Amino acid sequence: MKRAYQMIAPMALALISACSILPKPDPSDVYRLAAAPATAQGAPVSWSLRVTKPQSSEFLDSPRIAVVPNGDLISSYANSRWSDPSPVLLRNRLLDGFQRDGRVTLLSTDDTNLQADYELGGQLQAFQSEYRGSAVEVVIRLDARLVRGSDQRIIASRRFEVRQPVNDTKVPAVVAGFGAAGDQLNRQVVDWVVQQGNTAPKR
Repeated sequence: MKRAYQMIAPMALALISACSILPKPDPSDVYRLAAAPATAQGAPVSWSLRVTKPQSSEFLDSPRIAVVPNGDLISSYANSRWSDPSPVLLRNRLLDGFQRDGRVTLLSTDDTNLQADYELGGQLQAFQSEYRGSAVEVVIRLDARLVRGSDQRIIASRRFEVRQPVNDTKVPAVVAGFGAAGDQLNRQVVDWVVQQGNTAPKR
């Protein structure tokens, strides 16, 4: 009996040790970037568009929900994160905006190798909430580029910046502010891309 106990005790200790190193469940609340319904804006265009993930800083290229509490300090909300890294989140939100608008129907993303007449990309400079005293606002800043697919020539570029006031500092209200800011950005970017795509010289 003593021998059996001596064999079982080390096994039980090993099992307890193994359980202690198992990964703990993620306690974060996971948020998606919601979108408001949109109506079709006009007749479909004949050209195709590839929407790519914008480049960004290392901090923004993550699921963290970024916040600038003061000055140049950038941080993130505790126990909360996006469902995807911010550049992917914005790319998918723009793709959804084109689909809801209805004018550009031939759409793809950089997740596939499909060829397209134009490619929308750029640099995501800001995707965060910022404090102004006791007030908080969501800031999205995108340096967009529209590139011709046949020769990778830049045919248009423009900076888009949206600032959306938020009436509460709690995370759900901030996330709702990101959704409203995303709606504004979508309308501006979609209209700009359609205008540029329709007037750019074809090759």
